[in-house]
Amino acid sequence: MKDFFYTTMRYIFFAMTLMSDCVILILSDVLLLLFHFHFTIQMSFCLIVYVTVSLYTFITPLTLTVMTLERFVAICMPLRHGELCSTRSALHCILIIHAISALPDVIFLSIFFASVNHSFYTQSGECSVENFILHTWQGHLRSAISQFYFLIMVIIIMFSYFKIMKVARAASGQNRKSTRKGLRTVVLHGFQLFLCLFLLWCPIIEAAVRQINVVLYVNVRYFNYIVFILSPRCLSPLIYGLRDERFFVDLRSFVLCGLYKKQLSNES
Repeated sequence: MKDFFYTTMRYIFFAMTLMSDCVILILSDVLLLLFHFHFTIQMSFCLIVYVTVSLYTFITPLTLTVMTLERFVAICMPLRHGELCSTRSALHCILIIHAISALPDVIFLSIFFASVNHSFYTQSGECSVENFILHTWQGHLRSAISQFYFLIMVIIIMFSYFKIMKVARAASGQNRKSTRKGLRTVVLHGFQLFLCLFLLWCPIIEAAVRQINVVLYVNVRYFNYIVFILSPRCLSPLIYGLRDERFFVDLRSFVLCGLYKKQLSNES
């Protein structure tokens, strides 16, 4: 309804994170219920679900990293912000994010398709990632890719943070206030990104716990689901929704059916 929200890069990425989080929450809830009640599904369908979850697991932290870079450009390179952070650039970034997120799935599927026969896809069983880890080295490769993504995104977050902090110290007046707000946003992004990225380490921890005790493995898996899947996805609306003044005002007006703006105009 507002042109500003779908022509501004940070709001486009905000919508993208919400979409990604919704897909993750819906699919993970379905998988959790299937696992809890021991429902079985065909492995071909389970593979599609797993690949989709894996894809969107990477999309959210990568989008947060790009959003941090957008704040870096806005604060440290304000004269080039309009050029670098246009709607066209946002669409290009979305394509790049999806391509980078799909890379681990391409590697995984290439190995998987070469390792199983056609009868596997018609089998039924509980839908779990362990069904597709046929060799120990597959798990190690999956972990190595996750750790590489983790390292790159942490480096970008830290680089942006220190650059914005440097500008914040040199700024004055209104610029200082705006810069410090951007710095707080980067810090919150960093915290949210840490939770999202720790999710990439969960399979390693769960695999180690499973070899020790199955009951403990189930409890750890539920804990990881609540802390590292649900929590980060609940932070997105707070960080970039309610904290954003323009978005909050329009959201409040929309929820109150325009009564808030009418009240302000009457008071003025």
